[in-house]
Amino acid sequence: MAKELVVIALGGNAILQPGQRGTAEEQLENVRTTCRQIVTLLEEGYRVVLTHGNGPQVGNIIIQNQATDAVPAMPMDICGAESQGMIGYMMQHSLRNELVRRGMELRPVASIVTQTVVSADDPAFLRPTKPVGPFYDEAYARKRMAEGETWVEDAGRGWRKVVPSPDPKEIVELEAIRRLARDHAIVVCTGGGGIPVVREPDGTLRGVEAVIDKDLGGQRLATGLGADVFMILTDVPAVAVDYGRPTQRFLSRMTVSEARALQKEGHFKPGSMGPKVEACCRFVEAGGKRAIIGSLVQALDALAGRAGTWIVPC
Repeated sequence: MAKELVVIALGGNAILQPGQRGTAEEQLENVRTTCRQIVTLLEEGYRVVLTHGNGPQVGNIIIQNQATDAVPAMPMDICGAESQGMIGYMMQHSLRNELVRRGMELRPVASIVTQTVVSADDPAFLRPTKPVGPFYDEAYARKRMAEGETWVEDAGRGWRKVVPSPDPKEIVELEAIRRLARDHAIVVCTGGGGIPVVREPDGTLRGVEAVIDKDLGGQRLATGLGADVFMILTDVPAVAVDYGRPTQRFLSRMTVSEARALQKEGHFKPGSMGPKVEACCRFVEAGGKRAIIGSLVQALDALAGRAGTWIVPC
């Protein structure tokens, strides 16, 4: 009998490790390591849908776009689609090969280029905050700002373009993903939170220049699928309070109300653990059994409650 449906949001370390250049060989080797963890969950009978980050990959694609005038540069929504296809290929390739190596049943593995609807009225569009792409000097940034873009100086390293990060509302390809998961396919989807699109008054969709938080996009996916578990796998063993201080301590279990209280106390920073805890709270508040934050190398132990942090209903 099949176990629970688990939606897994993979952190950036699943694809690219700090200090690496991002060659195809480096990324593929990291993905192989990740897929060994995922196939172990499949061996235990769990049904799995995967989503992933794409920040470095999109940044590299933007750099490649701007490196030459010989071919037209593509807008951000298309760059996001390119990154989904690239990472999806590496993951489905590696998952299938790992199934073969273990002598397991060759179930279908599919990557879906996924769009995520955001609201055209989202306040984030008035306050772009998400840096994207390479660093430039101030003169270049001032020129682009004069053309209507938003740029910021980033920690003394140069100037970067910033784009909105609106809240995800709907996964466009949700029904296709649901049918594949129901038929025991391994699905890779909603990469980078999904390609941001807005719905026009006539029902058509239009791509927009924005970045969706991958964990919030993963939560919208997990809730839409009615998943039993939403699990964020990252490069830390668990959620911590007083992170980086002598009083730091890891938490093995929190109720949603406890997590919300710690949020208000400022324990979870916006650029790191904050969106992860928020995504987990939303999932449980929407009816999910439990959400988990843990280390990629402890995925099975985290599912069993022996590692990571569980966030559960009140």
